[in-house]
Amino acid sequence: MPKAESKKQQMAAGAALAAKRGEKPKSSLRGASKDMVESMSEKELHDMASTKRKKLPTRESKD
Repeated sequence: MPKAESKKQQMAAGAALAAKRGEKPKSSLRGASKDMVESMSEKELHDMASTKRKKLPTRESKD
């Protein structure tokens, strides 16, 4: 079950999930969400988008 590592990643997964479900046009996606909609299943996107944001950093750390 993939978990989002940042708030930006969680939000991108939410946008990709909406597009995959047909709630939003795929043409409106940009950046990471555009890649996610093609490479991840609906379940993976749901799991990542449903990650609690409270303790997530704004962006991923670059280790």
